[in-house]
Amino acid sequence: MNLQFPDGFLWGGAVAANQCEGAYNEDGKGWSTQDVAPEGIKGPITEVPTDNNMKLIGIDFYHRYKEDIKLFAEMGFKVFRTSIAWSRIFPNGDELEPNEQGLQFYDDLFDECHKYGIEPLVTISHYETPLHLSKQYNGWVNRKLIGFYERYARTLFTRYKDKVKYWLTFNEINSILEEPFMSGGIYTPKQDLSKQDLYQAIHHEFVASALAVKIGHELAPNAQIGCMVLSMPTYPLTPNPDDVIATMEYEHKNYFFADVHARGIYPGYMKRYFRENNINIHMEPEDAEILRHTVDFISFSYYVSTCESGASSQLGESEGNLMGRVANPYLKTSEWGWHIDPQGIRYVMNMFYDRYQKPLFVVENGLGAIDKLITNDQGEKTVEDDYRIDYLNDHLVQVAEAIADGVEVIGYTSWGCIDLVSASTAQLKKRYGFIYVDRHDDGSGTLERYRKKSFHWYKDIISSNGQTLQR
Repeated sequence: MNLQFPDGFLWGGAVAANQCEGAYNEDGKGWSTQDVAPEGIKGPITEVPTDNNMKLIGIDFYHRYKEDIKLFAEMGFKVFRTSIAWSRIFPNGDELEPNEQGLQFYDDLFDECHKYGIEPLVTISHYETPLHLSKQYNGWVNRKLIGFYERYARTLFTRYKDKVKYWLTFNEINSILEEPFMSGGIYTPKQDLSKQDLYQAIHHEFVASALAVKIGHELAPNAQIGCMVLSMPTYPLTPNPDDVIATMEYEHKNYFFADVHARGIYPGYMKRYFRENNINIHMEPEDAEILRHTVDFISFSYYVSTCESGASSQLGESEGNLMGRVANPYLKTSEWGWHIDPQGIRYVMNMFYDRYQKPLFVVENGLGAIDKLITNDQGEKTVEDDYRIDYLNDHLVQVAEAIADGVEVIGYTSWGCIDLVSASTAQLKKRYGFIYVDRHDDGSGTLERYRKKSFHWYKDIISSNGQTLQR
């Protein structure tokens, strides 16, 4: 059977503002939570931005975006996923009026995309809550953030309604379970955060997300607005029913987020969890009606799968994209210990589509690896990243299998289409891109861009609409 991708399939790549833009204090931008997290998700938080934070410069996309968009166009991108830095638009997050310089930057960025026929896919909030909202209000624990986010979203939809068709409300919204500061701007240390406050914060995000869908549909009727979840398919370690039930209960914690976005109500299994853990979600009278504004599509990241066991407390956890569970003995791992499981993307796509019957958008998938810049026989600087080509090829073959299964898929944006600073480790040596950026973890480098071998491979994949993939 030939691999078939639908006509109009949106091929492209993805970045996040806080990992690539830099210019952390230019043109009126305020500080975000990322500006005080120099060591990534596991490291300490600083009071002010420090020189060892690679994200303060990133890859200087803020000043070099025209050069980079041109390279994306050379690959044939149909879509480019990026985020808007909330603190560029509202520096503290709670102002009444937006920062015009920040708005203009994204006007210029989206115009540059359209110049090459590239459709922007925009994440409204991607791991970069304004630091003031985190410290002053304790992030999403405080219901006031709903109003601040609503003003921010309304500003974006009003300004960009004719330039952006595809929107995501929050990036990997379920990651708040593991990383409440990075994902939810919650300043309370994770070990001191109660389940009550955590799930109240999640409720506030749900209401804000649904308000964004409502506002977006009113102001930009042609817009498509999706949620974005971290997907991590979880397999029972054995056929033991204890392992199967443990797997079901673990997956419920992640399905919960897409369930509320796609169905507009809290599922029964979470109501049971709240009862058994003495969690009482405070809801305003209007919240239930707001939540009924459900998303148009489900988007997700996919990097790894994992296993679960009824005896997981006695078993070692695997590494993962924020969430690690029991290691799978049948899978190889990346240099960072992430399990490599191409079939997992087909599995999770079927699970999502069977559950929601809404279109899917694969908005993150890729391999973080240590790349070596060389000079090839033609005298060009490049990276011979066959390992990345193999990884992406095998995953895209499984996306095609899911499409053959009947899953409706809008598009695919590989993560870190140009090298950027890793969210998890705040390193640049963990590279994902088709484009090598000459910057290193010690801050050295020219910031020059070089096409990797995978750049030309992906260009062929796009131009053939997936027909050059190898089974």
